[in-house]
Amino acid sequence: MRKHKDWLQAFTKFASYGEAPTKFYFWTGVSTIAGALRRRVWIDQKYFQWVANQYIILVAPPGIVSKSTTASVGMNLLKEVPGINFGPDVVTWQKLVEDMSKANEMVYWPEKETYLPMSCVTLSSSEFGNLLDPSNRDMVDVLVSLWDGQPGAFKKATKTSGNDQIENPWINIIACTTPSWISGNFPEYMIGGGFTSRCLFVYADTKRQLVAYPCDHVPPDFQAQREDLIHDLERISTLVGEYGLTKQATTWGEAWYERHYSEPHPNLSPEQFGGYLARKQTHIHKLAMALTASKSNELLIHAETLEMAAGLVDALEIDMPKVFGKIGLNPKTKALNDLVELVSAAGSMHQQELYRRLSRQVTFQDFTPLLQSACEAGFITIKQEGASNFIYAGAHAPR
Repeated sequence: MRKHKDWLQAFTKFASYGEAPTKFYFWTGVSTIAGALRRRVWIDQKYFQWVANQYIILVAPPGIVSKSTTASVGMNLLKEVPGINFGPDVVTWQKLVEDMSKANEMVYWPEKETYLPMSCVTLSSSEFGNLLDPSNRDMVDVLVSLWDGQPGAFKKATKTSGNDQIENPWINIIACTTPSWISGNFPEYMIGGGFTSRCLFVYADTKRQLVAYPCDHVPPDFQAQREDLIHDLERISTLVGEYGLTKQATTWGEAWYERHYSEPHPNLSPEQFGGYLARKQTHIHKLAMALTASKSNELLIHAETLEMAAGLVDALEIDMPKVFGKIGLNPKTKALNDLVELVSAAGSMHQQELYRRLSRQVTFQDFTPLLQSACEAGFITIKQEGASNFIYAGAHAPR
């Protein structure tokens, strides 16, 4: 018997005594469930399978929403579940393949009275850059191949051990980074295709609340809540078999698929995010398995769950332009973008302070034209107060 009717709901409440936005806790919970499910469950489409792993990237400016602390809340629970294999924070593709080879296990499938070979690893990285070097083609290719999680053998040659062969490999990732790291490390051609199309980017730029001392806010039964979550996570980790879809879920999914390929996508341009849009159906069904496992041991996905999964993925797309918005900008355009962001975040700022914050990017000769450009575009307002200029967000300064 489980302790909670909905593990994700209970986990989000348990984690939300911190400062991060609720969606950060929710998607951390999704990654945690995925890590528990491993490759023990799947949706079979005959030509291929959808498996439950996730590549979830928490994105926020430095020091804003405690990304790594948020991710660790879920991962620390997952580490208490027997049989879960974690990879290192800093990894090369050779080390990753080696660790996955060591994680090989045989899982008994009662329905078919047979054993399933699989190698499952979860990676949790507080710094995405420690996990992925976008210029390392071999590492990127390995992660692209492993996200798909197709049945069969994965082969990769290494210098130390020759040809490593892994049966039914599976990898689950949660990592943290900043928009600046993404803009500085991902070339424009990688947006929405290849590796990034397989990731779900969860973005935030403000704290949900201020919590100076979290220990003063958690309830007396905090430890008991933690133990109940681990208990249910252990139950989830024992699920094995093929997820089916109800007739109503299939009907809903067919209607969604037709709309997806016939209607425009207001938040994402097909030219830039075509690869992601092509994989959106997979993202939805991966999430639907986690949502179903959160509530039940039944390996059956209902229409309302599929619809909820689609809505949750849709919600992430609103912020995707913020995640990738600085990629491909020339230095002056990037500085203008940063200027507007700084003022918007502060509400108002002394002109001297604003220049000090941007002085590593632009000279004072370039700073004045940037101010004027932002002002003429209506992003900011410049108001003289005494002998000083103050910069206000928006087209109108307060009187």
